[in-house]
Amino acid sequence: MKIAFTTLGCKLNYAETATYERGLVAAGWEVVPWTERADVYLINTCAVTQTAEKKSRNLIRRAHRAAPEGRIVVTGCYAELRKEKLLELDGVWKVFGAGEKQKIVPTVAEAFSPESSLRDPSHRQAGGPLPLMRPRVATDSGDNASSTFGAYSSGEERTRAFLKVQDGCDNFCAYCTVPFARGRSRNLSICEVVKMARSIAAEGVKEIVLTGVNTGDFGRTTGESFLDLLKALNEVEGIERYRISSIEPNLITPEIIDWIASGTKFQRHFHIPLQSGSDTLLKRVGRRYDTALFASRIDYIRAAMERPGVSRVFFGIDVIVGLPGETEELFQETCTFLKERIRPAYIHVFPYSRRPGTRAAAWKDQVQDSIKTERVACLEALCQELHAAFVAANKGVHETVLWESSDKEGIMGGYTGNYIRVERSFDATRVNQLEEIVL
Repeated sequence: MKIAFTTLGCKLNYAETATYERGLVAAGWEVVPWTERADVYLINTCAVTQTAEKKSRNLIRRAHRAAPEGRIVVTGCYAELRKEKLLELDGVWKVFGAGEKQKIVPTVAEAFSPESSLRDPSHRQAGGPLPLMRPRVATDSGDNASSTFGAYSSGEERTRAFLKVQDGCDNFCAYCTVPFARGRSRNLSICEVVKMARSIAAEGVKEIVLTGVNTGDFGRTTGESFLDLLKALNEVEGIERYRISSIEPNLITPEIIDWIASGTKFQRHFHIPLQSGSDTLLKRVGRRYDTALFASRIDYIRAAMERPGVSRVFFGIDVIVGLPGETEELFQETCTFLKERIRPAYIHVFPYSRRPGTRAAAWKDQVQDSIKTERVACLEALCQELHAAFVAANKGVHETVLWESSDKEGIMGGYTGNYIRVERSFDATRVNQLEEIVL
């Protein structure tokens, strides 16, 4: 049997898709490219914006047109939020919500076993009713460690894997559907995460990126701490570098920072969501920090990790432009905060997308799309300026690069510990190897 996969959205989705793929390959399935005909198409969807939802629907329609007799499996955030709408689309066979991801591999494998009538082409062409699964909405009672779907991606460029340690969120920010799509905050145990990290190491992967919806909230369902998780992972043999994909500013504590700075496998690279540099907007949408706390965390990390002759810390910052009520004055507060106070290495800019069912969607002071577009362009230009300044500030310092496997016209690339992209002439002996360089 043949199956094709496609994924939208975050690295968490990619880690989960890779886990479905490994499970079905182990069950004897052949994975084919998305563009080829398959018996089953699995689409891992996103719902963070209206555009993501539209892309998800288009992928379903495209798969059905390409293979009308094929079965389409839908999972991911859009599957949880709009399950009834998805079940109405032609070709959709099963929809798996937030609490049913563990069922995907066994359900698909069993449904297409040699004894199953779904393997009979005449049955497919008969056009009879298809069995449908109606996923539940994640609830407090079901969202515990045992229901958390463990996942990790296969080695990207044979060097890097994304390891899921946590899922869900309890913050319920006014603009966000994530708690509804992925459920309440929950996590795997440290023991389970370490076991997956060892499996990744056994594949020869050298670097792991920890992923989650609210990664720093790890331990809520197991009574463990995020710092204890980091310490346990640091001891896994074979893994030489770790990164934390995203962590809320109020959850990256001085204790965590001090431990990372003491000399660990965790890199000088932090992805910290800001969303707005205006305290007025942060308070209105329900963020759990203000700009003073955010700036103090950045200052603390720099003081702990930066000194003359040592590479700078890479800070990637998420910002949403066009939140309801964002006047030009409040937008300029964000620009000033980023340019004059924080000066990150990278700004990941999102235009606000009105999500049905969230508090912010009902607010009357929505920002025009044309204004959002202008503000995105403004921050993207600032990002280019700040990134160039960050790279220039690291000139002449020693760093370590992990070389990747791609050969692009005789050139190979890799990332330093502080996430600067570098290139050199391709050399197969250096693939998946760490090398000290001077920037």
